[in-house]
Amino acid sequence: MNADHRPDPDTLLALAQQEERQRQSGRLKVFLGAAPGVGKTFAMLEAARQAQRSGVDVVAGVVETHRRAETEALLDGIEQLAPQSIAYRGVELREFDLDAALARHPALLLVDELAHSNAPGSRHAKRWQDVQELLARGIDVYTTLNVQHLESLNDVVAGITGVVVRETVPDAVLEQADAVELVDLPPPELIARLRAGKVYLPAQAERAREHFFREANLAALRELALRSTAAQVNARVLTLKAGTAPAATWSTRERVLVCVGADSSGARIVRAGRRLAAQLHAEWTAVYVDTPQHGVAAATREEIVASLRLAEQLGAETVTLSGRSVAEEVLSYARARNVTRIIVGRPARSSWRLRLRGGLVDALLRGSGDIEIHAVPSDAPPAPPAPPTTTAATPARPWPWRAYGLAAVGVLLATAGCYLMAPYFELANLIMLYLIGVVLVSRRGERGPAVLAAVLSVLAFDFFFVPPHLTFAVSDTQYFVTFAVMLVVGLVISELTVRERTQGEQARLRERRTAALHQLSKSLASLRGAAALLDAAVRHIAEVFEAQVLALLPDEQGKLTIRAGMRAEFTMNAKEQSVAQWVYDLGRAAGLGTSTLPFVDAVYVPLLGKRGAVGALRVRPADAARLVLPEQMRLLEAFANQTALALEVDRLGEEAREARLAADTERLRSSLLASVSHDLRTPLAAIIGSASSLVEYGEQLDDGERRELAANIQSEAERLNRLVGNLLQATRLEAGTLTLHKEAHDLETVIGSALARLATALEGRPLHTTLPPNLPLVPLDPLLIEQVLVNLLENALHYTPPGSPLEIGVEGHTDAVVITVADRGPGLPAAGEQLFQRFWRGGQSDHPSGSGLGLAICRGIVELHGGHIEASARVGGGAVFRFTLPLAPDAASAPPPQEPAP
Repeated sequence: MNADHRPDPDTLLALAQQEERQRQSGRLKVFLGAAPGVGKTFAMLEAARQAQRSGVDVVAGVVETHRRAETEALLDGIEQLAPQSIAYRGVELREFDLDAALARHPALLLVDELAHSNAPGSRHAKRWQDVQELLARGIDVYTTLNVQHLESLNDVVAGITGVVVRETVPDAVLEQADAVELVDLPPPELIARLRAGKVYLPAQAERAREHFFREANLAALRELALRSTAAQVNARVLTLKAGTAPAATWSTRERVLVCVGADSSGARIVRAGRRLAAQLHAEWTAVYVDTPQHGVAAATREEIVASLRLAEQLGAETVTLSGRSVAEEVLSYARARNVTRIIVGRPARSSWRLRLRGGLVDALLRGSGDIEIHAVPSDAPPAPPAPPTTTAATPARPWPWRAYGLAAVGVLLATAGCYLMAPYFELANLIMLYLIGVVLVSRRGERGPAVLAAVLSVLAFDFFFVPPHLTFAVSDTQYFVTFAVMLVVGLVISELTVRERTQGEQARLRERRTAALHQLSKSLASLRGAAALLDAAVRHIAEVFEAQVLALLPDEQGKLTIRAGMRAEFTMNAKEQSVAQWVYDLGRAAGLGTSTLPFVDAVYVPLLGKRGAVGALRVRPADAARLVLPEQMRLLEAFANQTALALEVDRLGEEAREARLAADTERLRSSLLASVSHDLRTPLAAIIGSASSLVEYGEQLDDGERRELAANIQSEAERLNRLVGNLLQATRLEAGTLTLHKEAHDLETVIGSALARLATALEGRPLHTTLPPNLPLVPLDPLLIEQVLVNLLENALHYTPPGSPLEIGVEGHTDAVVITVADRGPGLPAAGEQLFQRFWRGGQSDHPSGSGLGLAICRGIVELHGGHIEASARVGGGAVFRFTLPLAPDAASAPPPQEPAP
C-alpha cells in the first residue's frame, strides 16, 4: 500500500478510543419517525422481543402504549418497572423511575418518548438526560423520537406546520446514537390511521387532522426524517472510512469539487460545476490552492476572488487551501470530504512545459483513484496583454534592482572569502562558502535573486579558482560535473530556502489572522451597547487591514447612517451612500475586490446576522492590492460576521430587557387591578354602609350615633384616599414619570407636617422625636419625603399593639443625614429585601394586611433622591426603618447607614 494512502494514525487512535468508550458505556438505538402514529413504539417493542428471544435481559422502563391493543400485546412477557409518583401542585404525576432502573440494571432498557420533560422534582429535567445516565452506567437503551423534536429543526418545523414544539432534544444526542432506525409511513396511510382512531382519540384526531396532520405537512416532516437519518448514517460512514480507507472514495453520496485556478477560466469552471451538481443533486465546493511556487498578479487575484464569489452566489461552499502542490492539496481535501467528482480547467494551448512535466489534469488523473476527473476546456487564449499601467487600485510592482544587487554583492563577498581561504583549503571546501552565500541571499525570500546568486557563484568559482585562472576555459573535464552539481545544489538550496520563508510568512499571516479574530471576539464579548461594539470592531479592522473603516447602521427609516469610524471628519457622498445602502438591502458585498462596482476604492461588506443584515462596513485600505487577496477578503468577512453576531446578540438582549419590562408592567397592571378590586372594596363598603344608615335611619338616630357614622365615613374616605394615592404613586414610580422638586428644606418642618397628618391616628401613642442641634438644610422634595415618613409611621401603627411607643430620630453626617422610624412591636419577618417589593404583605395574623405598596413607594422615593433605605430588627424587640438623604444636591447614591445603638 502506498504510504500516502495509509490510514491516519491519529484517526485510528481516536477510533480506538471511541470503541473503548462504547465498550464501557451502553449503546443507544433510536427509532426515529416523522410524526406521531407511524409506529415507533411498535417497532421498538418488536426489536426488544427479538432481542429477548436471543437471550438478552430486556426491561421496559417506560412505554407509552396509548391504549392500543396491538402495542400492549407486545408488552406481554417483558418485565416492566413501576413508575415513580411525584406530587406536584396537588397532583400525583407518574414518571420514569431512574433509580429503580439503575438498581435493576438490565442489559437492555426500553425508554419511550426521548423528548419528554420530567415532572418538577425529578433528578433530570429531560428524559434524554435520564437516558445519558443509563448509558454511562453501561445499560443499552432503545428509545423513540419524532423528527420535530430535534433542536436544530425546531424553527423549520414551526414554519412548516405552524406549531412550535416545546420539548426538544439536542442534535448531539442523535448524532452520538450507535444506531438510528427510521420508522416510515407514507402520509396517506398515516392519515388513515388517524381517522381510524389509532393515533389520537376522535376529538383530538379531528383537531390534529385540521392543523398538524395535513398531507403536505406530513410529507415535509417525512423528508426531514429521511434527511436526518441519512446525515447520521453518512457521518458514521465518514468516521469509519477515515480509519480504514482514507484514500478511497466511497460513492455513497455525490459530492463535487471545483478547482478554481489562477487563470481567466474560473467563472466557466464554476458554472460547469454548478450544472453538474444540480444534475446530480449533490453538494459542491469551490476550492483555490495558494502555492508558494509562483506569485499571483493583482489582476489574477481579482479573477480568483470573482470566481469564488460567483461560486458562493451559486450556492457552493468556498475554501482556500495552502500547500506546495495544487494536485496534492486538492486530492487530499477531496478524500477527506469524500468527494466523488473533481472539475478542473484544461489548458487551451499545450506548452513545452506541459509536454515535459504534465499539468494539473495529468497529476489529478494519476492520483485520483476512484474519483472522477472532469476536465473543462478553458476559455480561448486571451489577446496579448497591454502594457502595464499604474492605477490606484493595482500599483505596478517595481523591478527589484536592490535585491539583485545584493545577490551580486553576496557573490563578491563569497569570492573575497575564497581568495583568503584558497591557500589553506581545497577547492571542494571553497564551494561550501559559495553555497553559504546562496543560502543567505535566498533568506530574503525572492526567487530571482537566489537563482542569480547560484549561477554567479558557479561562474565566479570557474573564473577565479579553476585552472586556468581568470578564464572560463576548463582544463579538466571533471570540473563540468563539479559545476553541474554546484549549480543544482545551489538552485535546490535557493528554492527550498525561498519556499521555507514563504511558508513561514504564510504561517505567520494565518497566526496573525487567528490572533486578530480571537482579540476581536474577546473585545466584543466584554462590551455592551451598539456604539461600544462598533468602536471596538472598527478599531480592530482598521489595525489589521491598515485601512479607513466606517460602520453604518440603519435608522428608523432603514437608511444607513455612520455610527463609528476611525476618521471622525470623514463623511460619505451620495454615491458612496447608495453603494452602502445597496449592500445592506441585498446582503451582498460590493466594491473593491468584488464583481459589483470593482472600480471603487473601498469595499462595502454587509453585517449579516441570523435574521438578516444589521448594518454595513466601508473599508478603504491604504494598499488595495492586499485586500483583493482571497484570504484577506475571507478574513474581512469573518470580522464582519463576528461584529454582526455581537450586534445581534446585543439587540436580542435589549429586546429581552424590553420584554421583561413589558412583562413587569403587565404584572404591575394586573396587581393594580387586583388591589383595586380587593383593597379598595373594604373602605368603599364601609362608606356606603355608613352613608346608607344616615340616609335611611338618620331621623331615628341620636346625635352621637350620627357623628360616629359621619366620622366613620371620613376615616374610611381618608383611608381610600391614601390607597388611591399609593396606587398612583406606585404607577408613576414604575413608569419613571415622578419628577423631583428638590430644594433646601428644614427637616424638622417636614417631620412636623407628617406628624400633623397622622395626629388622629397617633393619639394614645407615646412618640419620642430626636433632632440634633445645628442640623443643616437638606436638599429634598418636601412632599415626597413627608409621604415616606407617613408611610413608615402608618406601617408601624398597623403592625404594633395599641399604646406601644414610636420613635423618630435624625443623625447628621458629613455627606448625608439618616432618618430612623422605630417601634416596639413584634419585629420583622425574615424577608430581607422582600419587605420593599410591591404588593408584598407581612401577613401577620393579628392584623389585616394592607395594599403592600407603602414600603415599595418609600424605597422608590428614597432612591429617587439618591439615598438608601433598609429595615432591621431592633435589639430588645421591635423594628427600625432607616433611610439616608445625601446632602450634595447631585449625589447619585449614599452608603448604607450604620445601625445606631438601641
